[in-house]
Amino acid sequence: MEFRQSSKLNDVCYEIRGPVVDQANALEEAGHSVLRLNTGNPATFGFEAPEEILQDIIHNLPRAHGYSDSRGILPARRAVVQYYQQRGVDGVTVNDVYLGNGASELIQMAVTALVDDGDEVLVPMPDYPLWTAVVRLAGGKAVHYACDEEADWFPDLDDIAAKITARTKAIVVINPNNPTGAVYPKELLEGILDLARRHQLMVLADEIYDKILYDDAEHHCLAALSDDVLTLTFNGLSKSYRVAGFRSGWLVVSGPKRHAADYLEGLTMLSGMRLCPNVPAQYAVQAALGGHQSINDLLLPGGRLTEQRDVAFRALNEIPGVSCVKPRGALYAFARLDPAVHRIVDDERFVLDLLLREKIHVVQGTGFNWPRPDHFRFVTLPRADDLETAINRIGRFLATYRQT
Repeated sequence: MEFRQSSKLNDVCYEIRGPVVDQANALEEAGHSVLRLNTGNPATFGFEAPEEILQDIIHNLPRAHGYSDSRGILPARRAVVQYYQQRGVDGVTVNDVYLGNGASELIQMAVTALVDDGDEVLVPMPDYPLWTAVVRLAGGKAVHYACDEEADWFPDLDDIAAKITARTKAIVVINPNNPTGAVYPKELLEGILDLARRHQLMVLADEIYDKILYDDAEHHCLAALSDDVLTLTFNGLSKSYRVAGFRSGWLVVSGPKRHAADYLEGLTMLSGMRLCPNVPAQYAVQAALGGHQSINDLLLPGGRLTEQRDVAFRALNEIPGVSCVKPRGALYAFARLDPAVHRIVDDERFVLDLLLREKIHVVQGTGFNWPRPDHFRFVTLPRADDLETAINRIGRFLATYRQT
C-alpha cells in the first residue's frame, strides 16, 4: 500500500522552506557554501541573544521540568499584559494571553478555532504564506486583498471592501509587513478597523516586527485603536530579541470578548490539547519585555540593522531592471524585476537557477501569494559588506539570465 499526503495539503504551500531548500541542502552537502537569504533567522548572521534572557532561562531551568498552565506561566503572561497596557490597549488580563511555541503555533490555533469549511479570511497580497496555508488547512478560503507597490505597499481599502462577502470571518493585517517592509499609518489602520466594525469581522494582527522600525517609522498597535472590534494580536521574541530557536510567542485577545465566548472556549480547548508551550522558553518573556531593549541600538542611524537595510535598498535599486520600495520595518526587501528588462515567466525556476549558479538562496514572489513572477524577497540580515557582495552577484547573474 502506498501512503500519500492528505488532500488537505493540495493547495498548501510554504515556499520559504519549499523545494528549493532541498537543492540548497544538497549543495551544502556537496561542499558548497550557500548564502541563505530565504529565512529571517538572526542567529545565522551573528546576532546574539541578550544575555539577561539567557540567564533567566538558565536560572529557572530547575522549575521548568513539568507542564505549565496551558496558556503559559503567570509571570510571562503578566509581562505581556503590562506591555500592551503601555501600548494603550485597555481591558486585557492574564486570561486573555496565550503563550505559544512561536507565534506560528498560535496563528494556526486561532484560525483552526474560527474557520469552518468554506469560510473566508482576508489575507494581504503579498502575504507571509503561513496565513494562507493555515486558512486552507482549516478548510477555509484565503481571499487576498491588494497591497499597492506604487503606494509604499499599503493595503487598498477599496479592494478589501470589494472582497468582503457573507462568508468572510476575519481580516489579517501584517504590520510591519513581511515581505514588503511596509509600516502602516494610523489612518489606514483605522480604515481597516472601520471595515471590520461594519462587517463584524475579527481582526488578526500579526505584529511580530513591531520593534524593528527604521528612520522615523512609527508602529501603531491595532488593538489600541479600538475597543469595539475583536482583535487577536500575535507577537513574540524571535526577531526583536534574536531568539528564533526558542519558539517563544504570544497571542493577546482584546476588544468585545463577551461576543466571542464560544470562540474563546474553542481556542482554550486547542491550547489545552497541546498541553502547554515550551516551559523553559516562557521564562525568557518577562526578562525580554522588562529589560534593556537592545534592538533599539541596532536601529539607530549607523546601527547594524539600519546600515544593512540601507545597503540592500541602494544596491538592489542600482541593478538595471530591478527596483525596491524602501523598507520601513522588518528584515526584508521585496524587489521587483521589471518585465520589460527581465522576462521571468517562472520565478521559482529563476530562484533555483540563481541558487545553482551563484549559491544565493532567495524566495520567489509567488511564494508570498503574489500573482505575477516579477518579485523576489531578500533577507537583509547579513553584514553590509556581505550584502553588497551578494547583491552585486545577483546583478551579474541577471545581466545574462534569460528564460524561454
